[in-house]
Amino acid sequence: MARLTIYDRRERALVRLADALLFPIKLARRVGTSQRLADLVRSPKGPQRILCLRLERIGDLLMTLPALAELRALAPDAEIDLVVGSWNLDIARAIPGITRVETADAAWLTRDGKGTATAPLLARAGTWRRRKYDLAINFEPDIRSNLALGAARSKVAAGFVSGGGGAVLDVALEYDVTAHTEDNALRLVRAALGASSDARPVPALVIPDERRAEAQRILSALTGARRIGIHVSGGRAIKQWPESRFKEVAEYLVKDRDASLVLTGAPGDRAQVDIVRSALPADRVLDLSAGTDLLTTAAIIQQLDLFVTGDTGPMHLARAVGTPIVAIFGPSDPRRYGPRGVHDTIVRVDLPCSPCNRIRLPPARCIGHTPDCLDGVASAQVVAAIDEALRERRA
Repeated sequence: MARLTIYDRRERALVRLADALLFPIKLARRVGTSQRLADLVRSPKGPQRILCLRLERIGDLLMTLPALAELRALAPDAEIDLVVGSWNLDIARAIPGITRVETADAAWLTRDGKGTATAPLLARAGTWRRRKYDLAINFEPDIRSNLALGAARSKVAAGFVSGGGGAVLDVALEYDVTAHTEDNALRLVRAALGASSDARPVPALVIPDERRAEAQRILSALTGARRIGIHVSGGRAIKQWPESRFKEVAEYLVKDRDASLVLTGAPGDRAQVDIVRSALPADRVLDLSAGTDLLTTAAIIQQLDLFVTGDTGPMHLARAVGTPIVAIFGPSDPRRYGPRGVHDTIVRVDLPCSPCNRIRLPPARCIGHTPDCLDGVASAQVVAAIDEALRERRA
């Protein structure tokens, strides 16, 4: 039985029970698996129709870009369909090499829990059978989305067994919790297509010209020698570096580094953004928290000198458009989620308990206040990293 990388003990027990009930499916699927894999790899044309599932949040999709680029390179003639959460629709449409984008909001991944429950999602996935996929890949280690992959009835199904549901998979890999999310996704694509490579494709988005033009228009109102983006919200309390320290960094950049600042965020981040914005001259700050769409935000970030953030979706957006990053990490593991650009910098403190990576179920002693691994990151540390990044940029 597969080793499950599920922290919650009760959830792990339920998934293990479900895997035991699915074992007869696993036995039945083994019949002919080797032949199906051989046919897929040896076919002169390769797979002609491919389904990919990446249902999670913005950062998860963006960390899959190298794998999707590799998939397109290995299957240049295939139709590649990508299913994402509706919040990622615009981003998915900007990914090179994708033929069709479809949305499915899984209830366990929505912010309000109002998405599609497991049973209706499986019924929806059953309608994908008519497309007769040669290959289906699920990049999420989760039993529910693995079952959706199985419902699509592709000739070959590939995914991770570490979240359960390995019975429906032909290519079933353990999810390496010590490796970066990008590398796990790349490994899955290469295993599905029988390929091997040490190369790591660079993530990329194709930003439409009209969004670039809109970004230039928005940024034209700013003065200052440099344009630096700051994303204040951590998305979750456990990942939130204090807003007061973001404010200190922002004041330093405007007063001592002649910078103009772009504050990114969603409408729900407005109160946090206001803490930073309140101390800044109006002609030196641009507030995007009123609700700028993702692709326009990406186009704006692409034209900045630097982006300062925690471990967030916008951090991965900056990585995808090639903007240097200073990222503040606390409980989340930079080996798994950190930006990997040559000019990206991670700021953190070394503690025996960090990174614990317990984002969804944080330790009780870290709830209700800034966790020690973030509280220990001083403003001066972040300022020093910013200055070094700006020196590298000038060089």
